[in-house]
Amino acid sequence: MAGALDGVRIFDLTRILAGPSCTQALGDLGADVIKIEQPGRGDDTRKWGPPYVADADGNETTESAYFLSANRNKRSVAIDIAKPEGQALAKRLLAHCDILVENFKTGDLARYGLSYDDLKDAFPGLIYCSITGFGQTGPYAAHAGYDYLAQAMGGIMSLTGEVDGEPMKVGVGIADLMCGMYAATAMLAALRHRDATGTGQQVDMALLDTQVAWLVYEAENYLISGRQPPRRGNGHPNIVPYQVFETSDGHMVLACGNDRQFREFCDMAGALHLADDPRFSTNSERCRNREDSIPLVAELMRRKTMAEWLEGLRARHVPCSPVNTVDQVFEDPQVKARGMRIDMPYPLAGAGTVPLVASPIRMSGTPPEYRHAPPTLGQHTDEVLGELLEMDVGEIAKLREAGIV
Repeated sequence: MAGALDGVRIFDLTRILAGPSCTQALGDLGADVIKIEQPGRGDDTRKWGPPYVADADGNETTESAYFLSANRNKRSVAIDIAKPEGQALAKRLLAHCDILVENFKTGDLARYGLSYDDLKDAFPGLIYCSITGFGQTGPYAAHAGYDYLAQAMGGIMSLTGEVDGEPMKVGVGIADLMCGMYAATAMLAALRHRDATGTGQQVDMALLDTQVAWLVYEAENYLISGRQPPRRGNGHPNIVPYQVFETSDGHMVLACGNDRQFREFCDMAGALHLADDPRFSTNSERCRNREDSIPLVAELMRRKTMAEWLEGLRARHVPCSPVNTVDQVFEDPQVKARGMRIDMPYPLAGAGTVPLVASPIRMSGTPPEYRHAPPTLGQHTDEVLGELLEMDVGEIAKLREAGIV
């Protein structure tokens, strides 16, 4: 079955996480993603380990788990774009591509004749997506940008962590991942416009911009009230109770999103008087009286086991959840039922396959497909050059001898 993006080809000049996670998502949906890597080195994250994939003898290979997480459904082609011959080869391949995605520092690709301004006239239908820390304009445009910096500058760290603790980053590179998701959306919109008009365009994505955007309701809370949102630990700024609580044998989340759910919780806890108390009867009042309501709920939660709460609250349709560790995530029956772990054939793995996290996208007609495991460096160089440029073995051998591929 052809994927939703079958026939779309992407020239992928990205590395690390924001760009690769973006192009992996598009590859899962059927796009042919050609990952361009520096010969002999490749994407920096190939070496970001341990852990690394183990071979048949249990020895570590050169492929890290980090790299595997964001590079499925791509074909790796090794080209040295620092050399004029490599630049010429890149442009020949671009003639067969719909989208170019890059995350070099602003202005860097101009050194190689591969900037948007260098290419837009020769390839008028090309969609050219640049992913940087701070975008193509503004006083920080030339600065290097990383996920951690975006989380710090974009405000999310001021909202994350214990109330009296230090600012805290999110446990994964969420600024990178969210920028990649916004970039994928923007490129699909640009692709629809190109298909309708024949005209490509530049897509300018910045980690800081997208980080500010996904402050969402906390940003709007500030813009409306003029008050700096405080850190609330595991609490929610607009809903109470909606946080982690300790039970008699572990921690879980209670998320009462409306007054009915809070009343059901109180009924199960044998504390209907709290739901009838004017200080707590509505969510607005519970928020205003947060310092009084949360300790009372916490005391009730400690009276039962996690299993008792989960069974009873779920029966009453009150949202709740255990706080799973990563190993528990992949043993969860819902996660298993949705197929969120996949195993793909992988030549370097001693087991013959490598485990990967599946795409979360579900589509009835054109679901994601897993055609290529994350590639080894330059794995598809000969295949792509032969397929798209009709190069024979001898021509490719000469390029390899010259260090171009």
